[in-house]
Amino acid sequence: MTPIRTVLAALLAAALPASAQEPAPAPAPLVLHCADYIDVVAGKRLGETSIVIDGDKVRSVEPGRADVAGARVVELAGHTCLPGLIDMHVHLTGQSSPKSYEEGFRLNPADYALRGALYARRTLLAGFTSVRNLGDEGNSSIALRNAINGGFVPGPRIFAAGKSIATTGGHADPTNGRNWDSIGDPGPKEGVVNGPLEARKAVRQRYKDGADVIKITATGGVLSYAKNGMNPQFELDEIAAITQVAHDYGFKVAAHAHGDEGIRRAVLGGVDSIEHGTFMSADTIALIKQKGTWYVPTLMAGAFVAEKAKTAGYFPDIVRPKAQAIGPQIQATLGRAYKAGVKIAFGTDSGVSAHGDNAGEFALLVQAGMPAIEALRAATKNAAELLGESANLGTLEPGKFADVVAVPGDPLQDIAVMTKVDFVVKGGVVYRNGEIPTL
Repeated sequence: MTPIRTVLAALLAAALPASAQEPAPAPAPLVLHCADYIDVVAGKRLGETSIVIDGDKVRSVEPGRADVAGARVVELAGHTCLPGLIDMHVHLTGQSSPKSYEEGFRLNPADYALRGALYARRTLLAGFTSVRNLGDEGNSSIALRNAINGGFVPGPRIFAAGKSIATTGGHADPTNGRNWDSIGDPGPKEGVVNGPLEARKAVRQRYKDGADVIKITATGGVLSYAKNGMNPQFELDEIAAITQVAHDYGFKVAAHAHGDEGIRRAVLGGVDSIEHGTFMSADTIALIKQKGTWYVPTLMAGAFVAEKAKTAGYFPDIVRPKAQAIGPQIQATLGRAYKAGVKIAFGTDSGVSAHGDNAGEFALLVQAGMPAIEALRAATKNAAELLGESANLGTLEPGKFADVVAVPGDPLQDIAVMTKVDFVVKGGVVYRNGEIPTL
């Protein structure tokens, strides 16, 4: 008599597809034949280059045309290849519009996450294979990150902050602008803190929520429903409490900051990056350089809000004066910070401007005085270093993730070609090859 376990095993095997019974064969290597290649570490073009990819990792980067037996080959004639781009400041689950303020009263976290799926796809197809998402509603960006990682929707690799941390009435207090019945008294769970104890609790809550990075709003902001866009909104001991606990938990801390005093406190408090940095003084720039703090300027956001402030009704009346004052200043500040030797990483604040337009930041960086190669480094090698992901991202080297983009032309001669990315590989998977695909 056949043993019962043998019969059960046979029935189970018959019920399963072949792919479940036997390991799937490894995909053939992928070889990209690039007409040109920019080494962002060396800071120069290397001419015709082949990038050999095994699975989701780079096997090798070789001069000329590499022949690999059995490989799939993509010919990128007339194209320059670079590492996948990294945007260090996005808000993937929303996008500015005249309806943004009223939508805050109507939409749920699920609505934001589903919109984020569209915005994530646009971002990936624009060549941004990794992003740092600095603030959301209801942890919607964490849900989006998980969906992308699980293969349910296409999008960039997301490093998510979840809900930003603010003080009562501060830039990221979610109840600003509400009526008396709904304004409430949000606390650390909602990202609103007062004092070091609540500050520490807010960081631990984000660890519990599954965040990857901590975001604080060290000063007022442009788009919050509040009068002042520059005032410091944390005490130094509150910032120090946040950074101490965050670093204990392995988090980096990004500080939204426009006004000089708030920037200075954030740097002294130990944050890892200053976002926007609009009105930083020469003394504060020197402090940032001394402390080794990163600067993420977000020039696109400044240009966008300054332009939209001219349109009546786009922003509430309380917001328009801030947009007019703060927007144009950021580019000049970036120029001074670059000349002073501050470490700069690429970020756009996309979600203020439209998702998928991220590469427009490159031209603004160059206009502010950064050489094209430095602008490209800011979005690759530098961004990976700020993320703490240099071992995996930012350059194309054996063992790192196979994130590659290609543009038709030479961005060192014409940085505007970065807005024309038409080939995108993320983790060894080709998401775009020519025209925008239907995914």
